[in-house]
Amino acid sequence: MNPNWELQNCCNRDQKLFLVTIGVFTIVILVLWRTFLLTPFKLITVFLHEASHAIACKLTCGQVEGMQVHANEGGVTQTRGGVYWLILPAGYLGSSFWGMVLILASTNLLTAKIAAGCFIAALLIVLFIAKNWTLRGLCIGFIIFIAVIWVLQELTKVRILRYVILFIGVMNSLFSVYDIYDDLISRRVHSSDAEKFAELCPCPCNGVGWGVIWGMISFIFLCGAMYLGLVILS
Repeated sequence: MNPNWELQNCCNRDQKLFLVTIGVFTIVILVLWRTFLLTPFKLITVFLHEASHAIACKLTCGQVEGMQVHANEGGVTQTRGGVYWLILPAGYLGSSFWGMVLILASTNLLTAKIAAGCFIAALLIVLFIAKNWTLRGLCIGFIIFIAVIWVLQELTKVRILRYVILFIGVMNSLFSVYDIYDDLISRRVHSSDAEKFAELCPCPCNGVGWGVIWGMISFIFLCGAMYLGLVILS
């Protein structure tokens, strides 16, 4: 069956449930934003940010020497070699891209399982290059969390794996946009990736300008995830 790119006769039951769930998750996230309940999910977004730096480094023939995620929602990835002007934007844009991937993966149980398996594999890999206990604890905690959700999915009537993957995807998409705003516009962190990128790039654009551009791209990823999700479910 051909994809319904025009979204004719939208929306069926699955499409409505998809949109409503994203809306509910967004409201829950905004309401609980300053609470400790979301801290693990914020840190997992930082993890994906740093992991994206690492992936870009490896893809450009560099060496990843270590990763850290801090309890204050900061992080750092030590790299050597690679193409630096590709490694720098990979953090912000990568985390929003993975948010889109997780949102789309949640539209089907099989793809949700694949996403959960890849997520666990990534956490296991990073566990061995983690340079601090916050990141190690985060990896161990989410490996156990996702594994428990998966077991419940398989052995009980609790069918929530897709919704957990969707929640992580929505959280990641929202936090990546917020992170760009907080680092580059709200309080202007001069050591941020965008400020460093502005120093490298010959374009007449400062760190705030790159932050706005990257923020818009991240928002497009979120909108694209919702649109493609509706197409998949049509």
